Amino acid sequence: PKLNYKVCFCLHCAWCIRITSSCLDNLLVILAFCWIYIRKFQSRQESEVVSTITAICALAIALISSALLPVDIFLVSFMKYSNGTYKEWAANNETRSQIEDTVLYGYYTLYSIILFCVFLWIPFVYFYYEERDDNNENKCSQVKNALKYTIGFAIVCVALLLIGALLFLTDCFITFRAFVPLKVSPSQNSTQWDKIQHLFEELGSSHGLPALSFSISSLTLIGMLAVITYTAYGMSVLPLNLIKGTRSVAYERLENTEDIDDVEHQIEKLKSKCKDGRPLSSRDRHNLQELEGKLQVLRRRGRHLEIAERHCCTKVGSALRPFKIVLGIFFILVALLFTVALFISNLDKALHSAGISSGFIIFGTNLTNPLNELLLALQPVFPLDYILITVITMYFVLTSMAGIRNMGIWFFWIRLYKIRPKRTRPQALLFLCMILLLIVLHTSYMIYSLAPQYVMYGSQKYLVQVRNNSCTFVHHVRLLVPWSAPDSQMCTVTRSYLFLHKFWFFSTIYYFGNWAFIGAFLIGLAVSCCRGKKSVIEGEVEADDSDISDDEYVH
Repeated sequence: PKLNYKVCFCLHCAWCIRITSSCLDNLLVILAFCWIYIRKFQSRQESEVVSTITAICALAIALISSALLPVDIFLVSFMKYSNGTYKEWAANNETRSQIEDTVLYGYYTLYSIILFCVFLWIPFVYFYYEERDDNNENKCSQVKNALKYTIGFAIVCVALLLIGALLFLTDCFITFRAFVPLKVSPSQNSTQWDKIQHLFEELGSSHGLPALSFSISSLTLIGMLAVITYTAYGMSVLPLNLIKGTRSVAYERLENTEDIDDVEHQIEKLKSKCKDGRPLSSRDRHNLQELEGKLQVLRRRGRHLEIAERHCCTKVGSALRPFKIVLGIFFILVALLFTVALFISNLDKALHSAGISSGFIIFGTNLTNPLNELLLALQPVFPLDYILITVITMYFVLTSMAGIRNMGIWFFWIRLYKIRPKRTRPQALLFLCMILLLIVLHTSYMIYSLAPQYVMYGSQKYLVQVRNNSCTFVHHVRLLVPWSAPDSQMCTVTRSYLFLHKFWFFSTIYYFGNWAFIGAFLIGLAVSCCRGKKSVIEGEVEADDSDISDDEYVH
């Protein structure tokens, strides 16, 4: 048995080395994708090295963070055999604790980096660029003003960390155990100082998890709003754009030529009024300026359409039209599957949870959830379930990017920035990456809502002995309630679940946010269906573009 333990442990180490090598390869792929994506949308005229590096790194951190959940689920599932017994190397509680701590430290690292990016790095680079002079001479003043504004974000970050720690330490926190219950309460005869000392020891034993969890949960609330706004719309607009395709370039050029002729005719008609020396009225002058601006946009549009017609990408896109239709149908079916699974999960929580005071938390599933059942059905065929959960995670990220690209960046009803190929300002790219960081934080809860049992325990099972006619039969069943299993077979909960449900009131808000997400998706689907085909040069030509930016794009 000792030899077998060593062999299994060596196999486990070899598997970890394979995972590490795969992670490095994935990291290179992620960095390459981020570089291509940022360079595709970055404005060549206003580009800056610092903002470019910041945007690429922030986007890479968002993608890496989204890939941590599948790894978390894989590790807890890898501890057990399919028959429900622990593997030799995982039979020791200390070994399992080391793996759990490693995953937890991974969450600590990535979430701390996200806090650093959202509250310090990205704000500093954003204000550094905003404070830049035309001559770009006074660097010290530029850095000083950027630091001044960034301090405000740092204060907010420190405040969130302190609030999370104080919630854990207050007497109210002891009374209402629904927040973060203590493992062992002090005796009733203890002094007030002993109670305070016990609380600080408990906070230390949790490695600062409540403080970090509260800060991350606060950012996740903002991420929830971004998911409702951008991801829900992206899930509808991305597949429908693939199915509809773009308008014909030749037809657009003909239509644009007719518009140019019509505008030129109107301009000539207005100018004819002043041929006899009479000045134009203020209304006619205003109309003439508008028509001249419209004519300038139409001519730029004609140049772009001419380039698009000759471009090889347009011809390749036409050849791949059937593939795009099939891909669009697949994406819309996936979006509908997610919506149905989310609706069933929320309905299950509404019917079988303890309500608002518990954060609508349930263990297992009481209603048949198609996505959860699909993941559980794929478990016997390794590694299909992990591939699917990775695809789901990346699907949310890609649809979020599509939603932001199509909508632009808004603050309530005010449009701040547009996301356009080779025209996006550095500030817009920084906003884009910050929004994606926040969306990734909420993605973990979205995936938990889609497949709660799988996200909590992965493919773990435990043994149940059933006695029938004085005989003992052993059945392998899925784990629905963690503490219903024997101590020797207790299943390990993913570390992501601990972060998601550290505070019940955040879970309650997330629950209602899921209903808002379903409503936003249905509204976005209806709007996308009513819209016609988009132009082949969608977003390339706008009225507020300058001739310099147009020449930059052409060359």
